[in-house]
Amino acid sequence: MFGCLVAGRLVQAAPQQVAEDKFVFDLPDYENINHVVVFMLGTIPFPEGMGGSVYFCYPDQSGMAVWQLLGFVTNEKPSAIFKISGLKSGKGSQHPFGAMNIPQTPTVAQIGISVELLENLAQQTPVASAAVSSVDSFTEFTQKMLDNFYNFASSFAVTQAQMTPNPSEAFIPANVVLKW
Repeated sequence: MFGCLVAGRLVQAAPQQVAEDKFVFDLPDYENINHVVVFMLGTIPFPEGMGGSVYFCYPDQSGMAVWQLLGFVTNEKPSAIFKISGLKSGKGSQHPFGAMNIPQTPTVAQIGISVELLENLAQQTPVASAAVSSVDSFTEFTQKMLDNFYNFASSFAVTQAQMTPNPSEAFIPANVVLKW
């Protein structure tokens, strides 16, 4: 029903079923993983009104499992990309995997999928840093660069009363830069 993909690794299409409605994928050497793709295989859809919450689990310093909600997949949204590289220092959240005795080793993390009602999925809040930016990196860089330029230029702003006439200097109104 589900698949999991990590760049540079083989696709995992056979999750371990740990309960009737819960599945996990092992992620060995998770410290070197930046993004994970979770997707439906297209062979079995979710039952009507159901979807899957996607969780990331990693062992903390004491070896205890820390679960964080990444997002969800549904019949209408059958795949999602999640950034997990920054999550390893965050705090865990409530999760439907409870105190299940899922084997955990120090270098293996897990992706968990819990089949739940769509109404429950809509009320859950995933960790913000798991969402992958939909803006390409060049656009993001350009936006940040221009914001930085505007902030730098506006730090030299003076009022008209503070301006001293100097024929060798040109003054550009800040709103012109902002409009551009």
